[in-house]
Amino acid sequence: MINQLSWKVGGQQGEGIESTGEIFSIALNRLGYYLYGYRHFSSRIKGGHTNNKIRVSTTQVRSISDDLDILVAFDQETIDVNYHELREGGVVIADAKFKPSIPEDGVATLYAVPFTEIATELGTSLMKNMVAVGASSAILDLDAEAFREVVQEIFGRKGESIVEKNMDAIRAGVQFIKDQAESVETMQLAKADGNKRLFMIGNDAIALGAVAAGSRFMPAYPITPASEIMEYLIKKLPKFGGTVIQTEDEIAACTMAIGANYAGVRTLTASAGPGLSLMMEAIGLSGMTETPLVVVDTQRGGPSTGLPTKIEQSDLMAMIYGTHGEIPKVVMAPSTVQEAFYDTIEAFNIAEEYQVPVILLTDLQLSLGKQSVEALDYKNIEIRRGKLDINQEIPASDDKAYFKRYEVTEDGVSPRVLPGMKNGIHHVTGVEHEETGKPSEVAANRQAQMDKRLRKLNNLKFNTPVHVSAKHEEADVLLVGFNSTRGTIEEAMERLEKDGVKANHAQIRLIHPFPTEEIAPLVKAAKKVIVVEYNATGQLANILKMNVGEHEKIRSLLKYDGDPFLPKEIHTKCKELL
Repeated sequence: MINQLSWKVGGQQGEGIESTGEIFSIALNRLGYYLYGYRHFSSRIKGGHTNNKIRVSTTQVRSISDDLDILVAFDQETIDVNYHELREGGVVIADAKFKPSIPEDGVATLYAVPFTEIATELGTSLMKNMVAVGASSAILDLDAEAFREVVQEIFGRKGESIVEKNMDAIRAGVQFIKDQAESVETMQLAKADGNKRLFMIGNDAIALGAVAAGSRFMPAYPITPASEIMEYLIKKLPKFGGTVIQTEDEIAACTMAIGANYAGVRTLTASAGPGLSLMMEAIGLSGMTETPLVVVDTQRGGPSTGLPTKIEQSDLMAMIYGTHGEIPKVVMAPSTVQEAFYDTIEAFNIAEEYQVPVILLTDLQLSLGKQSVEALDYKNIEIRRGKLDINQEIPASDDKAYFKRYEVTEDGVSPRVLPGMKNGIHHVTGVEHEETGKPSEVAANRQAQMDKRLRKLNNLKFNTPVHVSAKHEEADVLLVGFNSTRGTIEEAMERLEKDGVKANHAQIRLIHPFPTEEIAPLVKAAKKVIVVEYNATGQLANILKMNVGEHEKIRSLLKYDGDPFLPKEIHTKCKELL
């Protein structure tokens, strides 16, 4: 009986690898297990090796595992590429069609199962993935009926006969393994708690958060790994009177989002690094016109086209400093799928309260990695629109002057109106302007407007800008990260503690303005600070040095080869740096 295991399926892209992982993981999630999945895929539609690694546990997990218990292979390349991950006593379940072979090291046991042959006999070779699911369930000693609900949902619209054929394929996979019962050692999972949880990727959580926040419009251009946000909202927004428009490029998407927000419609757009590069001028327009804007940046490998389907966190500096000139801007960085939902709602609130562009920063692992998520709390969702009251009566000025849309105020936030509101007429322009929006190059006005805009965020309120796990008043090491590194760091930290190392952890959720007051005491209380991030230049470490100091303590643990950190990598590297 085991409390967790790691399962991976691999083959050529377009061969049904993703659906195999989906069916397997959704069924186990519904049994009450916690799951964490990560897909490795090529930047092409069909062909090229792809795999889906899924961790199954009776307790919460937020990272992929170091090793592998079961590898399901649809081709020899899958074995060649992934075999090294298998632990002693691991299992390879491979399609007998390609005559699979494994190294003669005795680490794993090979079961050659005729996926394709069995599926063909049942009606179509396309069901070979279902045979593989059945073989996997037999190794785990799971009842094939555990998959019926998922199969019904996926294939039910095609008719009951198709559902039964797919169930027959699963049962055939189970039976083939059972026919070899004398030589098969099962890996029986401890019973799950049976609680129902959501199972979703970060992009779905962001899209759902946008709907819950009252967003009803999304202009966007498809790009990996952000497209799922757009695809989710294409299906959902029309049900709430909203819509999605696929624009000709990211420039149009961002400017259209600004226009919609100016008109009072909560709007977001989403892209990745290359698209954000195109949006930079428009983000500056949002800052200058003080128009709320929410932009999602799902980081991927760069520069240029770079590694479109691989993890990286190299947009950090660009998101803070990329726009020309100086504008107030907020950069948020959720670290779990659940946080991605709530932070999206908060991004809309902050954008309207402070009338600024808000960048919701994620990375490929968080955006596309699938996690078990506890039920979301819709009752406590709060919609805050700041200094906008569409029911207010605006008094007419005695001199019939324009409305002071950009009035210089003590808190830096000016009164906001929507087009068509009586007595609310004003100019809107990207050049410097005075309080009514009319262009102005007067030096005193320029300084007054700049100072006003830049003091907006002096009183920014953000719940939990840093997720802190600090057991020690004085620590040997403080581990710092952002976005998807959280779970891996937490697991590595547990191992350091077992080694007798006093370790604290700070996961930064508000990147800009930087939460210096929250971070500085943790840095001062640690002998060394190790910043874990996916880039080559230590961008977060440099931001930490700029805002906190303590340069001599801070070290970088960097990875930029496109693969995610494993807990053992962080554990080992930290021991070396200490």
